[in-house]
Amino acid sequence: MKFSCEKALLSAAVSVASRAVAAKSSIPAMEGILIEAGESLRLTGYNLETGIQAAVPAEIVEGGSLVLSARLFGEIVRKMPDDVVVFTSQGCTVNVRCGLSEFNILGTDPEEFPELPAVDQQNALVIGQPVLRSMISQTLFAVSDNESRPVHTGSLFEVDGSGLTVVSVDGYRLALRHEEVEDKKGADSFSFVVPGSALGEVEKICSGEESVTVIQGARHILFQTGDTLLVCRRLEGDFLAYKNAIPRNNTVKVEVEARALLSSIDRVSLIISEKLKSPLRCVFGDGMVDITTRTAIGDAADQCPISGDGGGLEIGFNNKYLMDALKAAPADKLRMEFTSGVAPCVILPAEGEENFTYMVLPVRLKAN
Repeated sequence: MKFSCEKALLSAAVSVASRAVAAKSSIPAMEGILIEAGESLRLTGYNLETGIQAAVPAEIVEGGSLVLSARLFGEIVRKMPDDVVVFTSQGCTVNVRCGLSEFNILGTDPEEFPELPAVDQQNALVIGQPVLRSMISQTLFAVSDNESRPVHTGSLFEVDGSGLTVVSVDGYRLALRHEEVEDKKGADSFSFVVPGSALGEVEKICSGEESVTVIQGARHILFQTGDTLLVCRRLEGDFLAYKNAIPRNNTVKVEVEARALLSSIDRVSLIISEKLKSPLRCVFGDGMVDITTRTAIGDAADQCPISGDGGGLEIGFNNKYLMDALKAAPADKLRMEFTSGVAPCVILPAEGEENFTYMVLPVRLKAN
């Protein structure tokens, strides 16, 4: 195998493919990147759960394939001078040259590298990279890390006539984002669950302005954008019936500036730590919310202006869960809805269409 490629392009492709490489594996090839020179140069990383393949423009003199250590090859290419990298392999011996630098390293037989699963298209949708990236980043925080319900360790993608809805739940909170899709093929409505770990990688590869094609197969999902594709397995099981879980006929509604409330909670949270956990006690009055907490090292209080009257509703929250929702909400002004101090808090946009919904379950407060 022999090819030459611009160092910057090769380095970028290696770093993208490396994200799906197994950190430690009993099969040495799994810790490597599969390099294939055919009609184009393709680099693949695959850890049996998520696979990423990046194609890169190169001048291919002689075709072939080989597996190289992702860590070593990545470091070599990254530290090469900015020039054209010339790659030559004879059997499992590889020569990498760039400018005045030269390396001779050993590769692994490509037969030992697991094959990426083929995705048989059942349904597909096309959506802009910036839109998908924001939908993932604004819901990923609520994905569960509890393996007892594996289906909730991913996000639900639900496609219907109105567009795409992405939902994450972890038993304490729910995050939902809705956007229109550019195009869809297949059934009128379909849904699938994508593992949270894979979505973290999808968010990173959606770095441009083009579109992403999402293909649903029988057992796998394929995300394709430009010359990069990511394949991951689908999570099976019954996802929470989220439409029934979100209370919508709430009696108490107030509006709040997201940043102002976030700053107040942030200040009060200074005396809360992993060792010293304590809920926030929030009292929603007329035009003001009082936030207090008390731990072994002291107590803290703050106030934040609101629009509307909370009627003196007292409710407790885990500070991190409430802050995560406020940080993720893609609007400056939010509407918070409540029914009672023991019912979930629903956070929606105060103005415009409801393209996001967050729900945070309260924490039971001890008597003063």
